[in-house]
Amino acid sequence: MKKISTLILACSTSLVFAQTISESRIKDIVTTLAADNMKGRKVGTPENEKAAEYIAEQFKKNKLDYCYGKSYLVPFHYNDEMYFNVCAIKKGKTDKIIAFGAHFDHIGERTTGEDKIYNGADDNASGTSAVIALSDYYKDRKDDYSYMFLGFNAEEIGLVGSDNLSNNAEFKKYLPNIKALFNFEMIGTKSEFGANKMFMTGDNVSDLKDILNQNAVGDFKIVGDPYLDQGLFYRSDNVGFVKKDVIAHSFSTVDMNHQNHYHKVNDDISVIDFKNLTDLVNSFAKTLDKTLQKDFNPKYNEKLEK
Repeated sequence: MKKISTLILACSTSLVFAQTISESRIKDIVTTLAADNMKGRKVGTPENEKAAEYIAEQFKKNKLDYCYGKSYLVPFHYNDEMYFNVCAIKKGKTDKIIAFGAHFDHIGERTTGEDKIYNGADDNASGTSAVIALSDYYKDRKDDYSYMFLGFNAEEIGLVGSDNLSNNAEFKKYLPNIKALFNFEMIGTKSEFGANKMFMTGDNVSDLKDILNQNAVGDFKIVGDPYLDQGLFYRSDNVGFVKKDVIAHSFSTVDMNHQNHYHKVNDDISVIDFKNLTDLVNSFAKTLDKTLQKDFNPKYNEKLEK
């Protein structure tokens, strides 16, 4: 009986790790969010709200729970206007949470030129595709951990959406239980370190990178932040959660020294390496699966500045 149980457990674990996210699914998400008819998803526009509703619809299809209230759309006010973050959760056996986030807004349109639309395929439809795809990956699981999926709005005007969410009175109940927040920011291109590699901002202030790399599958690897002098750790949506003592880092592939599409109209789907993006998301998910089989307790060190 013991041998049979062991065999069943091994097969079950193998099936969990064998789950994959298809390239066509990733491409569909990025193409939808970065389409011309989304007009650059600038905060305050109908297209920005349409993007939020699209993300919410994906969470609904996956039968995720609301974080609170009666909608995946979480309203917040800024300069007397109401906007929406998106939040969903797949409840596990415990209150321990692993959170995944990405901002879905971009910078809209320009008034001159043949191409007027800042499509924002890499910035940040690519990161948003990872969050939605991970909700696909975990939708049928009943693990010890709960999984939270976050679409941040108004990042481009100063991290406004994530800051509002991290300070939201109803959301605050989750903060002590979030063991780590993985924020995906521009992961649509192959990094300077090669295929299936991402860098983690602020790797010098916690041990999270080392923990993940100890469990990395295949040739997947998290590389140290090569742009520490640019302060990227404090320039993305992880920072509001860092201030709340949550282990929160951003993950990216963009070559900051040689890219030529950041905040430009050529940031469309032609920029995206869909195979590499798909490999990254699958490798990350399987690496995290392995990591969470063990005691997972990442910590900041004395280099952190809040």
